[in-house]
Amino acid sequence: MSDKLMPLAAMEKLLKQGGAERVSDKAKVALKNAIEEIAHEIAAKSIKLAVHAGRKTIKEEDIKLAVKE
Repeated sequence: MSDKLMPLAAMEKLLKQGGAERVSDKAKVALKNAIEEIAHEIAAKSIKLAVHAGRKTIKEEDIKLAVKE
C-alpha cells in the first residue's frame, strides 16, 4: 500500500473527534492501515458487483452494497 493514500493528520483528527486527548504516532499509523485495508476490501467487492451487473463504472449503489456484505 502507498504511504500517501491517507494522511496521518487525518487519522489524528478522526481520533480526536472521537474524544482522544492525545494520539501517538503508532496509533495514527495503525488506524490508517486498518482503514485502508477495509477500503480495499470494499473496493474489491464493489468492483465485483459492478462487473456482475455488466458495468465498468462503479456506482454509489455498488459501494453501499459492498459495505452491507
